[in-house]
Amino acid sequence: MQMSDTRQIAATPAQVYAALLTPEVLEACVPGAQDVTGSPEDGFEATVVQKVGPVKATFKGRVTLSDMVPDSSLTISGEGKGGAAGFAKGGAEVRMTAKDGGTELSYDVEAKVGGKLAQLGSRIIDGFAKKMADQFFANLQETLEGPAQSDEAPADDAPEAEKKSWLKRITGKA
Repeated sequence: MQMSDTRQIAATPAQVYAALLTPEVLEACVPGAQDVTGSPEDGFEATVVQKVGPVKATFKGRVTLSDMVPDSSLTISGEGKGGAAGFAKGGAEVRMTAKDGGTELSYDVEAKVGGKLAQLGSRIIDGFAKKMADQFFANLQETLEGPAQSDEAPADDAPEAEKKSWLKRITGKA
């Protein structure tokens, strides 16, 4: 299964890149993540609980980062084993470009599954993989920008202040 997409994020490429290297951000962004530990140099260990169709599994896996070009691009590769449910593995090539005062983040994702998960059929698996990738990058965008403002709610300065505080903690910069 392969897919590609692009998102506009209201943060600099350096902030987006730094967020992708932070275990706390990865844990907040990966749907179903319960624990992410490690470092960009050594890789990350993760525990993720997911339900795919009728199969619910706890995946224990490893994520590695490669082809790292600071503030520009990186490759994320992961593999997880879910016991009797099977396994999932895949990767994403992520590119960041400064655009319109923020960052255009584009990604190409490839995913494979085996075991009971593979028996569910490609339509269910493809839909699930797309949903997971979309949710990860939507969570990343929300982590960097703060929650989306509703059109009905009046503008508020607090989310901007919270965003800067969050970014300062993960990047050491305002």
